[in-house]
Amino acid sequence: MRLMNEQPVVAITIGDACGIGPEVVLKALAHEDVRAACRPLLIGAMPIVKLSRDQFAQSLKLRRITDIAQADYAADALECLDLQNLVPGDAPRGHLSPKAGKAAAEFAIKAGELAMQRKVDAIATAPLNKEAMRMGGVHYIGHTELYQAIAGNPPVATMLISGTLRVVHVIQHMSLLESLKHINQDSVLHTIHTTHDGMRQLGFANPRLGVCGLNPHNGEGGLLGNEEIEVIAPAVRAAQAQGIQVEGPFAADSIFFRAVRGEYDCIVAMFHDEGHIAIKTYGFDRSITVTLGLPFIRTSADHGTAFDIAGKGIANETSMAEAIKLAAQLASNLS
Repeated sequence: MRLMNEQPVVAITIGDACGIGPEVVLKALAHEDVRAACRPLLIGAMPIVKLSRDQFAQSLKLRRITDIAQADYAADALECLDLQNLVPGDAPRGHLSPKAGKAAAEFAIKAGELAMQRKVDAIATAPLNKEAMRMGGVHYIGHTELYQAIAGNPPVATMLISGTLRVVHVIQHMSLLESLKHINQDSVLHTIHTTHDGMRQLGFANPRLGVCGLNPHNGEGGLLGNEEIEVIAPAVRAAQAQGIQVEGPFAADSIFFRAVRGEYDCIVAMFHDEGHIAIKTYGFDRSITVTLGLPFIRTSADHGTAFDIAGKGIANETSMAEAIKLAAQLASNLS
């Protein structure tokens, strides 16, 4: 338990060591405002962390611990909980590695266990590589599904944030064809509720939500599809009847602009690319994600492992820095 005047403890995982995760984490933590926002706890493998520190953040001092009980969060050193599960030789930068994929999942799992035990106040994650995880025998699609399982499988949703633009998806990690099978009145209504509750956690007393249509031009009154009429609009009306401030559906080619202009605090999109393209076009480097519905706070950098630039020192740490600061802010809001 932390004292009221203490900064929250944020567990920060280094992600897949073959990608840019360790680089962006260390570079983010080299910023004084990031370290000042929380008591950071790195979770990774010390040889990987030290290598990235030496290359990308020489000003940082490191302290290795092997048990959370050893953490004292002293200001003069960044503590790394060393899981002792990976060495640089097993994590060639820019290449898929089963060992790195498995280790990255283990970093994330450890952070989730500590959060469930209330030994950390929030989690901020660097990117995993889904293919490497699968090669390493880990069968979760990504962080969201992994943390959902750790938490006992509550219904969850992912919010993407870039500046003032916020988006939550009804369906995320499914093929487009599979997504269409799972967009129904119940899933849309549930996502509206989850988004409303998540926005309240972010500090919006009565958030204004806009809902995307599914089809081109919002279905053109049924000429280009009936989902807006038969599925999405009934879910919006049901949410309105329950006191949620929500409108839609609206054509996806205009609703995001209206949100940026200030008409809506968050947009509910139907499927992965409908929302991701808008967010990443609006602000790729600064976009982050928050997992809604978990019994603990989890934020993440909203980019992949970027194997093509791993180890080159050119990865932008802005998204990771913003994810850490938001995790700390949300934890402080709950104290």
